[in-house]
Amino acid sequence: MIAEYSPTEQFTGASKYILDEELAQIVNITMALEMPLLLKGEPGTGKTMLAHAISEALNMKLIVLNVKSSMKLVDALYQYDTLTRLNDSRFGDSKRDVSNIEEYIKMGKIGQSFVSDERVILLIDEIDKADSDFQDDMLDVLDQMEFDIIEIDKTMSANCRPVIIITSNAKKDLSDPFLGRCNFHHIAFPEPDMMRKIVQVHFPDISRDLMDHAIRAFYQMRDFRGIEKKPATRELINWMRALKADPDFKVKHLVKGNIPYLGVLFKKSPDYAIARNSISRMRL
Repeated sequence: MIAEYSPTEQFTGASKYILDEELAQIVNITMALEMPLLLKGEPGTGKTMLAHAISEALNMKLIVLNVKSSMKLVDALYQYDTLTRLNDSRFGDSKRDVSNIEEYIKMGKIGQSFVSDERVILLIDEIDKADSDFQDDMLDVLDQMEFDIIEIDKTMSANCRPVIIITSNAKKDLSDPFLGRCNFHHIAFPEPDMMRKIVQVHFPDISRDLMDHAIRAFYQMRDFRGIEKKPATRELINWMRALKADPDFKVKHLVKGNIPYLGVLFKKSPDYAIARNSISRMRL
């Protein structure tokens, strides 16, 4: 029997995660309704980190399924280790009973969330990498909270219904049946005021002067025309770490348009070149 959801579990944020009211509401109603929560937004907006934050705040184990384009659903459910069983039967030095196939069944990430004796967070990261059959079949399993292990003719049912967070970078459209079975939230890129709160959490002792000029420069660089992969929140945090770690850096450098460590912000060669050329023109 699947454990019931406790309505006392309310997510209000975590030590390193700034939460707006709308996102808090959709997270908590999703847990109450026991539905998957689908999060969309550009990379770096905190979709994946939300699952980590819920795990921290509610003291729940986090299980992460990183979706790959070649992944089959069965890989996320369980794996049957035929090679090890074959070797054990040939060499006869294993402590396992080779006649018992169940000894060679290993749970995948979804399977692990089902067999757990306590409620866990199941993060299914970048679902848009998978094909539509994977998506729809996976939600069938998550709806029913059970799956079959064909090799041993056994049905695995969830002990506790996990809290399911699904992320998408919107690189591929998701099917209508998939969308219809999830709650949805789009995490927009933070506005400057929200970004200041995020920076303050990561750098409690940061000077107001450095924070204001660094954030202003960051948003200017995100607006450079032709940039394919705009720097995201994690790039800003790492860039701020680099600035603070450099004993020779002064805020006046940013004021004058001297932007150091562009390689921390821009990870693609064309973007790096565009940023460097745009900054050079700004200084003229």
